[in-house]
Amino acid sequence: MYLRCGPSLSGERQIEATRMLRENIHDLIALAAVAEERNFTRAAARLNVSQSALSHTIKGLETRLGMRLLTRTTRSVAPTLECEDLLATLNPCFEMIEARLQALNEARDRPTGTVRIVGVEYAIESLLLPKLAPVLKQHPSVNVEFVMDYGYTDLASAQCDAGVRYGEQVSEGMIAVRIGPDERMVCVGAPEYFERAGVPETPQDLGGHQCINLRLSNHGSLYAWEFEDAEGQEMRVKVQGQVCFNTINPAMYAAVDGLGLALVPERLAERYLASGALRICLESYSPYFPGFHLYFPSRLRPSSAFQVVLDALKERG
Repeated sequence: MYLRCGPSLSGERQIEATRMLRENIHDLIALAAVAEERNFTRAAARLNVSQSALSHTIKGLETRLGMRLLTRTTRSVAPTLECEDLLATLNPCFEMIEARLQALNEARDRPTGTVRIVGVEYAIESLLLPKLAPVLKQHPSVNVEFVMDYGYTDLASAQCDAGVRYGEQVSEGMIAVRIGPDERMVCVGAPEYFERAGVPETPQDLGGHQCINLRLSNHGSLYAWEFEDAEGQEMRVKVQGQVCFNTINPAMYAAVDGLGLALVPERLAERYLASGALRICLESYSPYFPGFHLYFPSRLRPSSAFQVVLDALKERG
């Protein structure tokens, strides 16, 4: 019997082998039903075929194999020894296939799978985890893997399902769904630092201050701090200082410790601003911009797990 197609088969032979495989599987299922029921009438009803069609199927299988598979009498039908040996191998396979199909059927009502999301540390900590934590408790079969990266990650090469970026940074050809409010980057420092070094009045004044640098992982250069003047013109300022990091959180902590000024997302610094551990300067030069968006390829066919994640992350209102 042609129960599988070898990888070296030519196109025509592969088509023929596939046809034979489909035919044999259908006939073997019929054989298993007759052997279990030991009656053609009951087996035919179970398979929803006519008794004559079922009898024809079994005869065809016996002819192809060149052996008798069933012993027929006027009162009963019994499998031959060869049939019993064959079904001893096939029945566990049929049971595994049926169990797997049942599991897939149940999965339609129970989201299952793993979703890999790449984003910066701040997005993962401030948005993804808080929004997904309660949902993951409701759906124990949904897994989420967080990949922290400050570069403009290519989803395909990173084997990620989706990424998180600010709205203005999402590439063309991607579906972008807002998952957070508008943001702004603010220049912050500790009160002790301002007492020691004074408060800058314009972005150009930062040249005379200790600033905590951020080295971007996507091209290795230092991040030029971005501001906007009253006319909406963008301003980029290269700053200097004793301390440099490649993630934003420790830069903020260094500012709290009085090591210099840091440019950080305002929401990230909220609790330190509320407690007075940090103060904002150059606020009039800090405009709002589109907040975090979840982006993913337009060709992506969302899995049940991905749909759960997407629904949980969508920004409401």
